[in-house]
Amino acid sequence: MSPLMSKAYSLCHFRPGFNLVVRLFSVSIYHNTRLAEVGRLELPKAQGKYETGQLFLHRVFGYRGVILFPWLARVYDRDLPNQSKGNQLESVASESTEGGTAANASKEVQKKTHTFYQVLIDQRDCPYIRAQTEAVTFLGNQESSRSLYAIPGLDYVAHEDILPYSSGEQHPLQHELFDKFLAHQPDKDPPFVAQETLRAWQKKNHPWLELSDVHKETTEGIRVTVIPFYMGCRETPAASVYWWRYCIRLENLGELSVQLRERHWRIFSLSGTLETVRGRGVVGQEPILSPRLPAFQYSSHVSLQAPSGHMWGTFRMEREDGHMFDCRIPPFSLESKPDDNSGNGSIDEANSTLGVSSKQPSSGAGPSGGDETVPSSTTTTTTTSSKPNTKNNKHDGDDNV
Repeated sequence: MSPLMSKAYSLCHFRPGFNLVVRLFSVSIYHNTRLAEVGRLELPKAQGKYETGQLFLHRVFGYRGVILFPWLARVYDRDLPNQSKGNQLESVASESTEGGTAANASKEVQKKTHTFYQVLIDQRDCPYIRAQTEAVTFLGNQESSRSLYAIPGLDYVAHEDILPYSSGEQHPLQHELFDKFLAHQPDKDPPFVAQETLRAWQKKNHPWLELSDVHKETTEGIRVTVIPFYMGCRETPAASVYWWRYCIRLENLGELSVQLRERHWRIFSLSGTLETVRGRGVVGQEPILSPRLPAFQYSSHVSLQAPSGHMWGTFRMEREDGHMFDCRIPPFSLESKPDDNSGNGSIDEANSTLGVSSKQPSSGAGPSGGDETVPSSTTTTTTTSSKPNTKNNKHDGDDNV
């Protein structure tokens, strides 16, 4: 969260009296402060879901947004103790490998169902967010020269990160899809309802937008949350290439500032290949997680020549007192889905119908290379099992090329 957004958030955080007027602070080049009224805070929902069209402030990143539709996700939290009967447990065989490679045993992890939301981000707040605003990426048409592109200003937000507010404005949010997806109906609560365009877009892109699994783990006060998404399969003359994107959020729950210095990934493919990748930072940065700016979020991509696999690893962290430690990245599965040629193959067409100015992610990530597992400055080792398998070229990473 930027200083600008943290001031707005502090008003919500330290003065929780609802129906307060929320104001954002902006500073001009002359260092003058301007107050802009946003709306009135509402009571967060402890039970039930928020409706399409609900305006909100993000609890962690502070941006203004609007809810499009909900997702029900399975959350695997390794911080929660396994409990006896009454809780549904699921075995996550996350770090099993072949060929004699050392790995941690699979662990029983408690699974809970939790609500997340697909949201639009106000473009005015994008420059101040410690998260990528082009994080939701798609594979284009098979024949398209643009193999990967993003629609800016889409995000996934957990229910507890929603701070709802209301506004009397007819256009309270600036995003090119706001008026295409939502219609203003002042007699409704919230006063914005889904248009047919939103319902059609959701149905068309459901396989590639769907949020199904969330993985969490905390090490020495640093919580890492990982959300993987299957993007589709691309056929090449040599092999089928399966693509996933994954979103990672780091959050400092402690009192001392911590800086991310290095990453260490392991990627296991169903074809029997284990790859190890090391490198400095993530997405070209070494973010500092401080008590004032405790969170950082980014997205990246991985490809396998197999329909499934696993990823896990560590971030090397340095605390402000000089203490170094490895922060665990919770293991997560990479699972493909049956390809729906009528869906992913028509994404370009569906979004052009909306008039969306989709573009290549600014990080430069894409199927031709360039995510966090293939930076030029890293060392990469590959171990194959004794079983015969095809050559498995992986791209995974932080766009540190």
